[in-house]
Amino acid sequence: MLNNADFSQFKHVYIFVGKTDLRRGIDGLTTLVKQKFSLDPFQPGNLFLFCGSSNRKIKGLVWEEDGFLLVYKRLEAGTFQWPRNAEEARSITPEQYRLLMTGYSIDPSVRKVRPRHPL
Repeated sequence: MLNNADFSQFKHVYIFVGKTDLRRGIDGLTTLVKQKFSLDPFQPGNLFLFCGSSNRKIKGLVWEEDGFLLVYKRLEAGTFQWPRNAEEARSITPEQYRLLMTGYSIDPSVRKVRPRHPL
């Protein structure tokens, strides 16, 4: 479901950067969304994604106007390239979502190096 999700069905996709305790259920995750990040979990069409400490598991939370849908995914092999650099919620683009679900980093960077032998 998450790999092939039609991104157009979501108004926004938010990822919660850093580690989330995935023992939390719907109530715990909605409280996190409201209190820590000041976002409205009851806004239809918003998908909230959380990653555990092992980078092998994620949870998704979306309000469907008649209740919450909680999705849990555990990779059999490999890990998600989940950003860990700050405590924030971040809205991502459809392309970043696709990259994340296929195991690529959504924060590609070119490593800066110094020349070994300056001219």
